[in-house]
This record gives sequence, C-alpha cells and structure tokens, in this order.
Amino acid sequence: MQKLISYSLSVIYYLLFLLTLLIFHPIQWICFNWFGYDAHKKSVDILNFFLTLNTYILGTTYKVENLERLPQGVPIIIAANHQSLYDISGILWFMRKVHPKFISKIELGKGIPSISYNLNHGGSVLIDRKDAKQSLSAIKKMADYIEATKRTAVIFPEGTRSKNGQPGPFAENGLKILCKYAPSAYIVPVTINNSWKMTKWGSFPMGLGNRLTFTIHEPFAVKGIPFSEAFERVEKEVVEAITL
Repeated sequence: MQKLISYSLSVIYYLLFLLTLLIFHPIQWICFNWFGYDAHKKSVDILNFFLTLNTYILGTTYKVENLERLPQGVPIIIAANHQSLYDISGILWFMRKVHPKFISKIELGKGIPSISYNLNHGGSVLIDRKDAKQSLSAIKKMADYIEATKRTAVIFPEGTRSKNGQPGPFAENGLKILCKYAPSAYIVPVTINNSWKMTKWGSFPMGLGNRLTFTIHEPFAVKGIPFSEAFERVEKEVVEAITL
C-alpha cells in the first residue's frame, strides 16, 4: 500500500525537484557573476533549503545531532558514510555555516541544472575515478582551498554510496591527502542514517515517511596525530553509529 501511494507523491516530488533546479540555475549565475562568492553561497543555501523542503511531501523528516560541535574559523574535513544524494543536500543546508564543498565525480559536473553549476563554481572539485593522477590532484586542490579559506571539504571515504545502509570499506587516499595539505584542519566524523531508504525501491517511486539523521561526532585536529590513528578513529566512529 505504501509503495502504491508513493507513485503519485513521487511524481509531485520530482516535479518540485526539477522546478527548483530550473529556477535556481539562473539565480546562481546572476549571483556568481554579478555579486561574487557570498551572494552565490546564499543562493546555494536557499536552493538546498527548498530541495530539503520538497522531500517533506514524501513524509521525510530530519534530525541533526550535535550541530554545535562544528568548529568555527578553521578548515574542516567532514568524513561521512554515503547512502544517497540526500546526504548532500542535507549537509549543504543543515551545515551551511561552515561552507561545505564536495569532492564529487566528474560526471555530475555537466548537464544537471543548478547542481552542475554549483559544483563547477562553488568551490567543490570534480574527480575522474578512472584517472588516479587527476583525482589526487583535484583533492590536493581542495585541501589547499580549505586551508586558505577556512572552509569545509566533505569526503565520503566509501566512494560509492550504500544501497542498503550497510557501509562499505573506507579508502584512505582521499582523506590522507586532505590531512596532508590542510594541516590546520579539524576532522569531523559524521554518520548519516536512513538516507538510503529514500531510494529503497530505486529512483522511482520514492520511499515514504523516513527520518534522516545526521550525527556529528567530536571533531579532532589533524595536527599531532598519526594519519593511521585518525583514519581508524573516523571509520570506527562513523560506522558504529550506523543503524540498519
């Protein structure tokens, strides 16, 4: 019965989703080209407010735990598990005060209204997973960027999102480069729960009545801790808080 109801609600949701992207694409362009970074950032914040709001038609609710833990005035590396694209809009909206930027696959860099524009102009970097040299260079660029601007890099060490909530193994390389080239950064482990249920039946219809939670764990400084210890701590804290 729930799946049957979801068909009609999903149609309405996707219409709102597409309309939001189409409306904010020119708004982003104007903000970026006429008024600069700060105006563009505000337009992206409002975009993600509406992207989040749209999901309420599906009965989606959100809970963000320990938002006050996010450091201020320092570079931040958010390392989180990855369950769906709703991880991204949730982080961008609820953690907007720390200016999150993403390490994203290169395929998302063109063809998607609003999303591709923000990835190309908002401080994020695009990586080609088939080209290790390009990927590592782009991640280093992100590290240099957050070190200079005291903004936030978001990385999903699993690489590929989980389709059932069960986390995959974390990879070291991306996080290691961020830590090496942003030595004054703080790592913030984040656990995301129930995001995968939004697409438990695939892209259509959408899952209904899900409560997405973002749990922010205790931040810790990159400096003065061996990377192996930092990596182990991140994976342990993120994975142990996942509920299936």
